[in-house]
Amino acid sequence: MKEPRSEGASGTTGRRARGELEGSVLAALWSADHPLTARQVLQRLPAGLAYTTVLTILSRLYDKGMLVRRPEGRGYAYAAVRDEASHTARRMRSLLDEGSDREAVLSRFVSELSDQDEQLLHELLSAHEGHPGRRGDVDDGK
Repeated sequence: MKEPRSEGASGTTGRRARGELEGSVLAALWSADHPLTARQVLQRLPAGLAYTTVLTILSRLYDKGMLVRRPEGRGYAYAAVRDEASHTARRMRSLLDEGSDREAVLSRFVSELSDQDEQLLHELLSAHEGHPGRRGDVDDGK
């Protein structure tokens, strides 16, 4: 008889949520002040991951254009193409573009902000008012 799988981050299957490993690998790279090898990334992640799993995730992120790599020893050292803020802003913009009612999405987003985040957003919008052409621009890494 098989033992039941342990409950994991994605529910009852013991498997990680989609993108969770990629997010963990990116976080490890963002926290470093220099490119990391697969072994160095593995050391910064929770125990229990296989080296080959980390290699696979790094290769996938590289293939997606999210990482750059340079030869180091018999392998590569990897770094993120964008910093964490740029990456998150790009994801937010992509999600906004997917919605069919942009005004409703933005309205809901703003209504769910904390008072501190709402104040910060007001300050950021005010700072951009004097910069024509900058409003709405998102760093696309180009």
